[in-house]
Amino acid sequence: MIKSIIRYAGAAVLLAFMGSAVNAQPSLYVAGTHYEELPAPVRTNNPDKIEILEVFWYGCGHCFRFQPLVDDWAHNAPDDIDYLRFPAIWNELMKIHAQAYYTAESLNVVDKVHAPIFEAINLQNNRLQNERQLADMFARHGVGEEDFSRAFNSFPVRTKVNQAEQRMSQYQIRSTPNVIVNGKYLVTTNDAVRTQQDMLTIVDFLVARERAAR
Repeated sequence: MIKSIIRYAGAAVLLAFMGSAVNAQPSLYVAGTHYEELPAPVRTNNPDKIEILEVFWYGCGHCFRFQPLVDDWAHNAPDDIDYLRFPAIWNELMKIHAQAYYTAESLNVVDKVHAPIFEAINLQNNRLQNERQLADMFARHGVGEEDFSRAFNSFPVRTKVNQAEQRMSQYQIRSTPNVIVNGKYLVTTNDAVRTQQDMLTIVDFLVARERAAR
């Protein structure tokens, strides 16, 4: 009887030690190296889901190359993912491009014009730097000039642009493309995250962490 108790106690100690050893193992990806923890969580659009925010600029060649990868990722994302796009702004041209994105969103034509805007700027050397040029682009994809101008200069679109500018500092955005995971983590390429596919692998890691914490 005493021997059984000793064996049981020894097994319990061994299991506890093994559990501690597993818990002590370093994470595959670590904050400050593979991703950044935001100083304060930013409120997400839908608290019932895990938000994935793609930060982009139409004039960014890296964003242009990232688009098919992140589109494929979003297409195959589980139902608990809320995938959104966020146009970065730190100069006047980026502000106009953000205004174009939110105009497309308000007119429900993002699927029609998002890729063509990227292609015009990155492949055709058309900077789309003013309302007239953007109106022509939208017209080629079925949006009337008056409808475009009304939306482009509308209060809701301008409000979204202003809100995006304000959130730039909250998200700690200094480059593009970035991905913000659930308003808490920023993922971008660096010395430890060499490729855009690596970015999405780390996004998956952080999504799994957020899912496990619920």
